[in-house]
Amino acid sequence: MTKRRKKKIQKIQPVINPHAAGADIGAREIYVAVGVELSDEPVRRFGTFTEQLQQLVAWLVELKIKTIAMEATSVYWIPLSELLEEAGIEVCLVSARCVQNVSGRKSDVMDCQWIQYLHSVGLLRGSFRPPPQVRGVRAIWRHRAALVRQSAWFIQHVHKALDQMNLQVHHVLTDITGLTGTSIVEAILNGERDPRVLAAFRDKRVKASEQTLVAALTGDYRREHLFCLRQAYEAYQFIERQIAQTDQHLAEELARLDPTPASPAPAQTEQPRKAPAKQPLPYPAQARLAALCGVDLTTIPSIGVLTAHTVWAELGGDLSAFPTSKHFCSWLSLCPDNRTSAGKCLSTKTRASANRVAHALRMAAQGCHHAKHPFGEYYRRMRAKLGAAAGLVATAHKLARTVYAVLTTRKPYDPSLHEHALAQTQRRRIRRLHTLATDLGFQLVANQHPV
Repeated sequence: MTKRRKKKIQKIQPVINPHAAGADIGAREIYVAVGVELSDEPVRRFGTFTEQLQQLVAWLVELKIKTIAMEATSVYWIPLSELLEEAGIEVCLVSARCVQNVSGRKSDVMDCQWIQYLHSVGLLRGSFRPPPQVRGVRAIWRHRAALVRQSAWFIQHVHKALDQMNLQVHHVLTDITGLTGTSIVEAILNGERDPRVLAAFRDKRVKASEQTLVAALTGDYRREHLFCLRQAYEAYQFIERQIAQTDQHLAEELARLDPTPASPAPAQTEQPRKAPAKQPLPYPAQARLAALCGVDLTTIPSIGVLTAHTVWAELGGDLSAFPTSKHFCSWLSLCPDNRTSAGKCLSTKTRASANRVAHALRMAAQGCHHAKHPFGEYYRRMRAKLGAAAGLVATAHKLARTVYAVLTTRKPYDPSLHEHALAQTQRRRIRRLHTLATDLGFQLVANQHPV
């Protein structure tokens, strides 16, 4: 085995924090760099076993390292980060787009040295990370979201098996996982083939007639498609049991963080939803979240319990890491990413991001299409002005600013704050109508007897 030639490492000035380290994280090995004045071997390679990570931490503690920067590479950085935090070393987690080196200088050794240099001169900003107790709930909540997506996949497999047998029951019923749908599917898996017997499971709330169900349940019951249907339905039931267990664990974690008995949820001022949520929470999440946040986020229009739960699980109740709402919206990638050169604007598109809070706010904004509240009015106006996609992002941006204001001031949402904006919008509409009527040769007269 040939020995690697050691490269000459030069000290670069100025250095703001000499006790700063940099790490290049990988799945099987980790390269760590420290200042050349702290060690004769400023770059070391460690494995990813727990014993080797402990040796890495002990080496940094011996050198009196106070802070270390590392890239957010998949989930490989999490074990090392937790050990470093236990040792009292501050972890600066940075995005890969912030530590790009000069083209052509790409190696693990040079990467960790470059990260260490940028961190030592104060050119890196750490990513936002909530407190440890919030991170525990966040991991479970993300796992629950993955389970909900998996349940949707298996429902699609059920639909596929029914289509292959030409059973159109899932096109007749609103939801195949409802009371009527599950009764019919279970009866089919138990060997029932008579469409009239299967149609007898029809609930009185089903809009389709029994004759329609009989026609929809007449098909070709082939063994291979029945096998696929059984597999998909059993997998769906298994995922549903896992979701129930996850909800129970979430309830225990929230009760541990807020041991006071949960008070009943406040009365809803808006109209209730026509259909209940597909994956409702079996514990008083609204009361728990209001106690943990210090304010009820569901007072904001279009923010439901699931959206509020996502916001708290990802952020916690303290947003002091974001000095202003502009910093918060920039972290969410909901604001324009202005790129200019030579005084010319090249692009204003928002950055691509997989931020879960931003996704939840976009989903909440999408529900504002027919809403009768200020955010619904704002969404429709922005949609007409900017287009569907940009109008959705603009509404999510407005929701993000409102969430930031509610969490930082600990005051519930006040709808009267939008009255001035609504009045101004109404005046603009009337002025536009007067202009249009004048251009067409008409005179706009107010109705003296409004309906």
